[in-house]
Amino acid sequence: MKYSFFLLTLFLSFQTLVAKEKVIAKIPEASGIVYSENFNTLFVVNDEGTIYELSLKGKIKREYKLGTYDLEAITIDEEKNLLLIANEEKDELLVVDIKDFTILNKMKIKGTYQGNKIIKKGKDGIEGLTLYKNKIYASNQSDKPYPKEDSSVIVILDYKMKKKLEIIDIIDHKYKDIAGLTFYKDYLYLISDDANLLIKYDINSKKVVKEYKLSKKYAQEGITFDKKGRLYIADDNGQILKLKIDE
Repeated sequence: MKYSFFLLTLFLSFQTLVAKEKVIAKIPEASGIVYSENFNTLFVVNDEGTIYELSLKGKIKREYKLGTYDLEAITIDEEKNLLLIANEEKDELLVVDIKDFTILNKMKIKGTYQGNKIIKKGKDGIEGLTLYKNKIYASNQSDKPYPKEDSSVIVILDYKMKKKLEIIDIIDHKYKDIAGLTFYKDYLYLISDDANLLIKYDINSKKVVKEYKLSKKYAQEGITFDKKGRLYIADDNGQILKLKIDE
C-alpha cells in the first residue's frame, strides 16, 4: 500500500510539473539562460555563438553574434552589469558587457584539482554556470564518477578578473551530464539532461533536497528562476520553456 501511494505521488508530481510548462520562444540550439532582476529580462546563448535578450513573455529584445564560439552556459553579475559566458571548446569564460555585448575579458579555467584532471580538453567541457556569493559554480559535462579524469562534478572558482581561474573546491553530486545550474533562495538547482531531472541541492549539508522529473521530449541545457519563482529552461531543440514548480 505504501509503495502504491509512493508511485501515485511520484506520478502526480510529474504531471504537475509538466502540465504547467509553456514554450515562450524559439531560439535555435539554446544552450544557456539567466534571469536579470535589474532588467527583468532573460539572457540566452546558443551553440552558434549568439546571445539574445528576451522579455519574460519570450519577445526578442536584442540579438547579437558574439563570434565563432560554442556557448554552453551563462550567468550574470548584476552589480557590475556583466555576463559570464562559457565557451565550451576552450574551457574559458567570456566576460561580456551587458549593455552592448562587448567582450571585455577571457578567463581560462585551469582544469586540475588535488592532482586530478577534472576538466579535460575535448568535445565536452563546461556545460552549466552560475554565480553565487562571489564564487563561480561550473559543471563539467561527463558521465564519469569522481575522481576519474574528466569527471562529472561541479567546480567552484573564485570570481576574480584574471586570465586563469583555479578550482578551489568541487561538488561531487553523483549525477551524470549536468547541463545547467542556478541558485534560487540559497539552494543550488541542477539539471541532468541524461536523466531528465531537476535537482534541488543544499550546498551547506551537501545533500539533495528534492528531485523533479522532467519531460523526455526536451533537451534541457540551461535553467534560471525569475523573482517570482518561475523556472525557465533552455532547450537545445530550439525552445525556451517556462514552468512553475513546487519548491
